[in-house]
Amino acid sequence: MKSVNIKLSLAENVKSFVNIVNRYPYDVDLRAGRHVVDAKSILGIFSLDLSKPITMEIYTDSCDDLLGDIKPFMA
Repeated sequence: MKSVNIKLSLAENVKSFVNIVNRYPYDVDLRAGRHVVDAKSILGIFSLDLSKPITMEIYTDSCDDLLGDIKPFMA
């Protein structure tokens, strides 16, 4: 499992982020405080406080391709 901090400040960013994450087969969650949502769910992401960085938890160790694709969103 790997964890990175991301920042999704605009609605367009959320849409792009979800489209990228949905291309990968492994499970990805977003954690903001005690709230955890599926990173592949647009509605779930909008339920989080997007004004602060969010922790992205990727449930695989071989995710360098995903990390490269989401580099613009990393905080």
